[in-house]
Amino acid sequence: MSTAAPAPAAAPGPLRGLRVLDLATLFAGPLAATLLGDFGAEVVKIEHPGRPDPSRGHGPAKDGIGLWWKLLGRNKRTMTLDLSTPGGRDTLLRLAGTADVVIENFRPGTLEKWGLGWPELSAANPRLVLARVTAFGQQGPYAGRPGFGTLAEAMSGFAAITGEPAGPPTLPPFGLADSIAALTCAYAVMTALAGRELTGHGQVVDLAIIEPILTVLGPHPLWYDQLGYVQPRTGNRSTNNAPRNTYRSADGRWLAVSTSAQSIAERVMRLVGRPELIAEPWFANGSGRAAHAHLLDEAVGDWIARHKAEEVVALFEDAEAAVALVYDVRDVMADPQFAALDTVTEVEDPELGPIRMQNVLFRLSETPGAIRWAGRPHGADTDAVLTELGLTRAEIDALRTEGAL
Repeated sequence: MSTAAPAPAAAPGPLRGLRVLDLATLFAGPLAATLLGDFGAEVVKIEHPGRPDPSRGHGPAKDGIGLWWKLLGRNKRTMTLDLSTPGGRDTLLRLAGTADVVIENFRPGTLEKWGLGWPELSAANPRLVLARVTAFGQQGPYAGRPGFGTLAEAMSGFAAITGEPAGPPTLPPFGLADSIAALTCAYAVMTALAGRELTGHGQVVDLAIIEPILTVLGPHPLWYDQLGYVQPRTGNRSTNNAPRNTYRSADGRWLAVSTSAQSIAERVMRLVGRPELIAEPWFANGSGRAAHAHLLDEAVGDWIARHKAEEVVALFEDAEAAVALVYDVRDVMADPQFAALDTVTEVEDPELGPIRMQNVLFRLSETPGAIRWAGRPHGADTDAVLTELGLTRAEIDALRTEGAL
């Protein structure tokens, strides 16, 4: 039993009244539930009694409390339930009867093994939406394989085009595919709920993590289908425009320059003292400039290397050209633009006191989202949720004795 302060009452938000059961772990499914909770959905995080969500132990901790969980678990009530036990199964079906959405990421067949497949869940609640987030989807030759976002980053083609031309394929040092899948899952859930308004009944969302990242990569399949073109690794350069790279200033700071628009490319060349390049026939379009990236990189890089970073930014701004310092998290936390947007906001936490984390994803003028609380302790709301469900003290104690809680 947790000694943490009771969860605050749900704040108004556009998704108030929506109830979500989060059965998922690491990371796409739970993050999708977080995104829904940020805008008012009541999210109940259900974890195994003896095996909490692994995100509680991922990354650095303070005073034994995992910090990643504080972000991923925000705006969620937490309860424990062993779905493989008879009591756990029956309790989950009762909870599903009160919910709008269930999000899970077990390997295909696991819920079915426990008697919690779509037939049972939809019988308990015909209006339920079941979001199933797996590496490879619910069908196909790979459906039963274990998988994580790293495999999606490899199989989608992302790693193949990331890195230097002569170097190895490069994986991102964070959960890129999982995060893209989480955004997609939240969108899919809202789409399924809109469909429910048309049909009167719920449906299954089958989301394979290998797919959303492939969409984000753009027209690679189309290029290959029509032209046989396979994009190579180009490092920081683009095959579509130049100059586009990172460059080091006189005081050792790295800056990123982008010239996706023709007018910006021309302004940059005038700024760095090479206006004659604008008259070259190949300079008139992005692909032509990309073919001469070495020449353009040399011009921009040499100029930036003669100036301090602060001066580079000021002169680029005066020229209405696009530049940005390459930030690490220390810069993010100190940047005035992020501060103006409240991108990283302060949250009061009963366990750790004031903590800072990313704010909700976007601002709504009439029905804004909010961080009502950070991730709570394992099982903190178990008894409260079950009592609200109508279980008596004796029934809750019996579930705990069975090992279901």
